[in-house]
Amino acid sequence: MQNRKKVPTATVRYAFVRSLPIMAGYLILGAGFGILLRANGFGLPWAAAMSVFIYAGSMQFVAIDLLSAGASLITTALMTLAVNARHLVYGVSMLSRYRGTGRFKPYLIFSLTDETYSVVCSGELPVGVDGPLYFFLLSLFNQLYWVAGSLIGSAAGSILPFSTEGIDFSMTALFVVVFLEQWQSTKKHFSACLGVIGSLICLLIFGESRFIIPAMLVIVGGLCLARPRTTGGDSHG
Repeated sequence: MQNRKKVPTATVRYAFVRSLPIMAGYLILGAGFGILLRANGFGLPWAAAMSVFIYAGSMQFVAIDLLSAGASLITTALMTLAVNARHLVYGVSMLSRYRGTGRFKPYLIFSLTDETYSVVCSGELPVGVDGPLYFFLLSLFNQLYWVAGSLIGSAAGSILPFSTEGIDFSMTALFVVVFLEQWQSTKKHFSACLGVIGSLICLLIFGESRFIIPAMLVIVGGLCLARPRTTGGDSHG
């Protein structure tokens, strides 16, 4: 009985600790989104609804312009596909890790953001941590941080005057922080270098508005080619 009680406690604690770097970023980024949304005439209910039901980070920033411009459903759908196409690759790579998550799986699919993906994929779980529950709690904590930040930003934007210039860069800043954290926590940097170099090459070839999908294909292709060599080396070790 004591072991059964310790497992959930250890899992909750581990999920919370692992979510702390995301909390710092999501509260600030969410607040920036709330402020920008308020500045464009959309109040607290919009901030809450978008952060609860869309929860797409960079796409939420793009959605502000779409809402303000009165974009059609087709335009919105195509823009969403272009901005979030990388999640198709994320989803495929998570098939094995999320296997056996049962009732948590629908929410895990919905809540898989770039930052959550980065944390979930970094390292093996400690002994005594329930994997499916950990994935669920980590994802839930991260979304709660985002929702809280959005509400705080929307509320503050209605009271205090803010300049929204440069706020949309905050998402890029978080990506840089997550990249640096992953770089420092691992000894091998092949995937990081592949991501940076592949993205830069695709940026130069396709331009800033079209490079994301080709870059993701290059990264996935490079990782697939490197996987047999990596797996073979591990098996002999």
